[in-house]
Order: sequence, then C-alpha cells, then structure tokens
Amino acid sequence: MDCQVGQLKHVQPLPAPFLGSSSLLIPSSPTISQPSPTTLPPPSPTAPTNLACEHAIRTKRKTNGQSHLPVVSAPTAPDCGPNRSRPSTRHTSIPATTTGAAPPSPREAEEAETKPPRHVMSHHRSPSPIALAPASSTSDIEKEPRNGDGEKGSLGGDVPPKYDYEDEVVPIKADKLNRTLTARQVQMIAIGGTIGTGLFLGTGKSLATGGPASMLICYIIIGVIVFLTMLALGEMASFIPVAGSFCTFAGRFVDDAFGFALTWNYWFNDAVSTAADLVALQLILSYWNTAMPGWGLSLIFWVVLILANIITVKAYGELEYWLSLLKVITIIIFIFLGIAVNAGGNIDNHYIGGENWRLPGAPFVGGIGGFASVFVTASFAYGGTESIAITAGETASPHKNIPRVIKNVFWRILLFYVISILLIGLDVAYTTPNLSTKEAATSPFTLVFQMVGSKVAGSFINAMIMTSVLSAGNHALFAGTRLLYTLAVNGHAPAFFGKLNRNRVPWIAVLATSLIAGLCFGASFIGAGQLWTWLQNIVGVSNQLSWISIGIASLRFRAGLEAQGKTHLLTFRNWTYPYGPWFVVIGCSFLVLVQGWGCFSPTFNAIDFVSYYVELPIMLLMFVVWKLIKRTKVVKLEEMDLVTDVYHPEPGEMDRDAAVGWKGKAKATLRWIF
Repeated sequence: MDCQVGQLKHVQPLPAPFLGSSSLLIPSSPTISQPSPTTLPPPSPTAPTNLACEHAIRTKRKTNGQSHLPVVSAPTAPDCGPNRSRPSTRHTSIPATTTGAAPPSPREAEEAETKPPRHVMSHHRSPSPIALAPASSTSDIEKEPRNGDGEKGSLGGDVPPKYDYEDEVVPIKADKLNRTLTARQVQMIAIGGTIGTGLFLGTGKSLATGGPASMLICYIIIGVIVFLTMLALGEMASFIPVAGSFCTFAGRFVDDAFGFALTWNYWFNDAVSTAADLVALQLILSYWNTAMPGWGLSLIFWVVLILANIITVKAYGELEYWLSLLKVITIIIFIFLGIAVNAGGNIDNHYIGGENWRLPGAPFVGGIGGFASVFVTASFAYGGTESIAITAGETASPHKNIPRVIKNVFWRILLFYVISILLIGLDVAYTTPNLSTKEAATSPFTLVFQMVGSKVAGSFINAMIMTSVLSAGNHALFAGTRLLYTLAVNGHAPAFFGKLNRNRVPWIAVLATSLIAGLCFGASFIGAGQLWTWLQNIVGVSNQLSWISIGIASLRFRAGLEAQGKTHLLTFRNWTYPYGPWFVVIGCSFLVLVQGWGCFSPTFNAIDFVSYYVELPIMLLMFVVWKLIKRTKVVKLEEMDLVTDVYHPEPGEMDRDAAVGWKGKAKATLRWIF
C-alpha cells in the first residue's frame, strides 16, 4: 500500500465518532467524498496501527494554494477503523518512502522518532500508528477551504473558529528552547521586570533634579505609555510566543532591517542594564562604609548571575521568583511605613504632610530642563517591563499565561510606582544630600526607613534593595542572552551564538552578554555615581526606542491579520488598538527629542548630550547598513508571515482553567488581582 509523491489516493472513510473525539478541529459529520470505492481488508484487533493515515491527510495552505502532502509508505496493517487506540496528544513523524525505495537512514529514523514541540498539532492524534488505506488510482480527496467562520473544514463539517488554524503543522524557526517556566515563575518575573534599580535608586536622581511634582507627573505619563505598550505586545506575544519577542515582530511585520537594528540595540540595552545594576551595587555598598572594595562585590554578583543563567532556565526562573518575592514584600512594607512616617511616626514625632512640596524651588525643580530630564530616568525605571514577553519562548501555555501577566501590569504600575513615588515626594526633601552625586547615591527608600530612628531599619531596606538590584541584573542578562540567540537564529549574528547546551540554554550568548556587562561596570573607576547616571540615560532612551518599535509592529501586525483574514485567531486582543499604539509611537518620539533639554542649558554638556542621544545614530546606522547589504523591503501585508512559530493550543486547553464553582471563581479573582 503506497502513497505516491505529491498526491493522496483513496482513503477509507473515517468513522464519525473518531472525527468527533480526536480533535475539536475535526467535527463529526460528513464523510470524505470518494469518486470510486475501494475494497479494504478487514481490521485485525491485534495488528499494530500506523500513523501514516494521520500524516497523509493534510490541508492546503491558502498562502500559495499548493498541497503539502508528505510522501508516506505504510506496511500492511488494519485501517483507521474502530479498533484504533484512544487519541492522545502524541504526534509521531514517519519517514516517507516509496515502493522500492531504500529504507531510511539511521539519522532519518532518529529524526522521525523526535517528538515535535507541543504546539505542532495535527488533526488526528493517536499514541500508536494508524495504517493508511490502500491507494486507488482514480482521484485525490477534495478538500474544502476553511476560514474559521463556520465554513466547511478540510474534512467536512463546521470548524469552530476558536480552534481553527490554517496549517496543522506549524513551521518552527526560533521556538527551540525549553518551555519550563511555570505560571508562578512568569508572574513573579513580570514583577521583577517592573521593580528594579530605577525605582529603588533612580528615584533619588529624579527627586533631586526635577522635584516631587515633576517626578510624580513624569512617572504617571511613562506608566501610561508602558501599559499601552504591554497591551500591544501581549497581543503579538500570545499569538507568536518566541524568545525574540518584539524584536522578531519588528523584522517579520515591518522590515528585516528594522528588526536587525532593534534587536542589536535592545541586546546592547540589556548588556548595559546588567552593567548598571552591577555599578549600583557599589553605590548601595557605600551606605555601610565597609572596607570591601565596590568592584569586588560587583565581581561576586557578576559570577552569580552567569551561573544562574547558564545552567538551566529553571535555575533562572526559581532565583528570579524568590528575589521578586522579596521586592514585593519590601514595597508593601515601604508603603505602610511611608504613610506612618508622613503622619508623624518618625524620629522627631513630626507631622510632615506636604511640607516638602512647599520648599523653595519646589515642587518643580530645574524648570523645563529638570522636568524633561525625569522622563529618561522614569523610562529607565520602567524598563524591563516589556522584556517579560521574551520569556514567552520558554513559558508553558503562553496563550494563557502571557495575557494574564499583561493584564496585571496596570495594577503593578499603580501600586509599585505611583504610590511609592508619591510617598517619596512627600517624605523626602529634594535638597537631601547624596540623593545623586558623582561618588554615591542614597536610595530614598533607605532615607524613609532611617527616619523611623533605627539603624537596623536602614540596613534592612538597603539589603533588600541589594537583592532587588541582583534580580534586575538577572532579568536583564536573561533577556539579553535570548535576544542574542534570536539574532543568531535569524541570521543577524554569527551562528555559534545560537548553540544550546544539554539544557537547551544558549550558553555562548550568556557568556558574550555577560562579558559586555563586565567591561561596562569595569569602567566604574571614573566614579560609580557618574557612570551609573550615564548608563541610566543610555538605557532609558533605548527603552523608549523599543516602545516605539513595539507600537509600530503592533499596527502592522493587526493590519496583516486583517489583510489575510486571520483576526479571529487571536487569543488575546489589544482593546486600545489603534489609538494605544499610535499614542505610544507619537508620545515616545516626542520624549526622545526633548528629554535632553538639560544638557544645553545653562551651558552645553557634551558627555550628557552623548548619553541622551548616542542611541539614535547607532540604531539608524544599523538599519541603513543592513538594508543596503540585504536589499530588504517593507513587508507586504499579504505576504506577512503569520504562520511560523504560531502557538496552537490543544483542543480544550483554552477552557481548562475556566472558573467553575466557588473555588474556580476564587482562583480567577486572585489571578485578576495579583
């Protein structure tokens, strides 16, 4: 019994119960039309089955109208009848051969045994192979197109739009990492990306240069931009969950040169962010006046970060989980303590109220330049929130977990940033020494704890801030290595950066990214405080460029879905489209141009100017060079790749966590809050 190349002969009709139970993609109603009946051998209850039947039935791609039928050969065996085994999610490839052809090589046999990624689904599922019916010489099986809107499926019957996908076997390009990050870890990693060095240490610089009102307003504006950005990113990342995330989307939906420039820019951003966190450790250490050199502490933590990221993604996820949990506890304690200190629960038993907003020069300090400079500091603080989508490539059930994390970003911004910034502006005067100097920078959080009157309280919060800085560096190094891996996979970097160890971790990318971070923090001899300020400006601008790119990619992504009629396949929709992405693009573009106002007044500061604007020519140069070398063009909407790496959830997986009963509703409520 053979299937000839490029065509599929008569196949025995599949029983209706089989069609109804194997997959939601195959409804149980009509049978396959057959121009000429074929006599089949009776089924044997003991003979093994073969999966060739499963692999032979394929739908035609709408993109080019060609049939992608594998060439298969099945031994004499029973048909796909009632004696089949119970369907399961196992999908086993069978090497295709023809009559008289040589048997498959050992390598081909080994590859045939390889289990594909979980989201590479087929219409029929069976743990044991199913035999292909004898071929007939008459005609092929006619297949009707699907559009997911209640029209006929490939085997007849109405296809539920929820689980209707054009291609049952999805091409895999970048999705080769292990999906071992749990929902628990992803939730905490999202928080870890939100709370970091910028909040605990960067707010001191914001308060000193802009004043309490400027700091509050700027952080709210940037918070709105980040929330809108995350909604747009969540829509794309839940549909195509790959490690490259928005960098991959920029190349796939806009222009390959655009993706090239953005990915290299953001990789450098993550490397510099890791260095900034290592430098921040030196500033935090200065609180205790210890004899230990700051660079020694940075070196120790640098090695810890490398080990956490190079062993396995589980090690990274678990470390980030507990460090992020400490961040949450610290923020909650600070909020209650900050309210108590302001109300009079301080060492002087003095009610503070709004006194610090009425100091000379407050609440707006430094005029327009001071106000504008807070934007880049706030952008540095919020940076990393968008990188949660990078974990989508190693997240289980990304179509559920990624949207769940994205939806909760708003509450984290409100709780962790807006309330904390308000309390800092009320409790700490902008004239407080060492908020931001060349050699040191004291965290406003530490100052508030000191106001309680206990040296132990100050040491406690400083230690908590140190763990938060370690978490931020861990998160930045993880994101940077995954982007360098994506560059290698896409052909934008040497291929050896894409090599994986036995735990499927891009270990060479980890070493390369950490090396750049080590070189950056090694320059702290010029003054840790000054170096940290420059690195903060560079990373802040880079974050804004990334948000602009996400907004552009989102607009193109939706337009491509509409042009190809695939909007119904979205598992998570950005309810602010198209106004949200446009606000992000226009708002961030304006901020990138004006936030360096302070470096022109009262005198021109060349070093500050470079730190504010060096990212612009570098990213533009990379875009132009790659476009000229590769002759890339803007992707046409009709030709946009909306197939590769698309996540196809299992039938019923979308409703697996449905809120049933009071326990289910309670869990759903807790997920919504946290």
